Amino acid sequence: MPSLTLPPILTLLLLVSTTIVVTGIPFRFKEAPKFYNSPTCPPADDLCSANAIHVAMTLDAAYIRGTMAAILSVLQHSSCPENIRFHFVTSTSSHTDNIPFIISASFPYLRFNVYTFDDNAVAGLISTSIRSALDCPLNYARNYLADLIPKCVKKVVYLDSDLVLVDDISKLMATPFGDDKKVLAAPEYCNANFTSYFTPTFWSNPSLSITFSERNACYFNTGVMVIDLVRWREGDYTTKIVEWMELQKRMRIYELGSLPPFLLVFAGKIAPVDHRWNQHGLGGDNFEGLCRDLHPGPVSLLHWSGKGKPWVRLDENRGCPLDALWEPYDLLQTSNVLES
Repeated sequence: MPSLTLPPILTLLLLVSTTIVVTGIPFRFKEAPKFYNSPTCPPADDLCSANAIHVAMTLDAAYIRGTMAAILSVLQHSSCPENIRFHFVTSTSSHTDNIPFIISASFPYLRFNVYTFDDNAVAGLISTSIRSALDCPLNYARNYLADLIPKCVKKVVYLDSDLVLVDDISKLMATPFGDDKKVLAAPEYCNANFTSYFTPTFWSNPSLSITFSERNACYFNTGVMVIDLVRWREGDYTTKIVEWMELQKRMRIYELGSLPPFLLVFAGKIAPVDHRWNQHGLGGDNFEGLCRDLHPGPVSLLHWSGKGKPWVRLDENRGCPLDALWEPYDLLQTSNVLES
């Protein structure tokens, strides 16, 4: 699908009047500044350029405020922002027809493509989890990126909408995959209780638990991943994930949404990324959404995974200390700005 480009007059009208209704609240967003490449940036004039930096995200009306902040943070900290190409995936049932226009209004110079993910692809494969938000079909769109994104795109950084970068995304994109055919790169967390992501049914069945017998399997968060799309397509990894989801429908082997199938296929087989690139869990636990602190070490990406989202907590005047680090990227226009 070609990139969405709006005529200048339409962009101007959108800047003045664009409104999106999310859970009954009208949101308007400010126009972000334009960011320019540094003189040392190589040219990346088209989608298929080898110098392009590709970023994939999903578009959900409930998370649009977070998406806008994430986009701004990526551009603001990039040394070559004009080389970044965004790939946005919408859902056939998510009512996001106007969101691409809103993105164009706030980022008139942004280069992006929009793809529609057919919910029917996973309609019969989703199992209920501990949070209803995790059961949204769009959460499974990342499984199909290799099918949606043009074949000339060889590698992409996938990002959730509840995060901001404070470092140059080209460093993450440049993660070495090695020569052993790894498909994903992400920070691993080997101190986490990996076994808790799967049910006793899984661990008590030798034909299933053997899946991890020769793998140093560790938890990783699928909200920040570098994906080698060429290797994904060659290995037909979408089918491998779907096969585990089909088994889950027959005999419940895991509890938590779209993450376990990724762990089953990739855990112990991914290229390592420094933890600085996913300071996750800032949204708190999945039950209370309590405040969390940063993990020890440097920070390149802050991720509000978990129940609590910074824009919600800030609006309700119950923000956590770290939510103040998200707030500078918020493009929401306040009532005072709208009135003026």
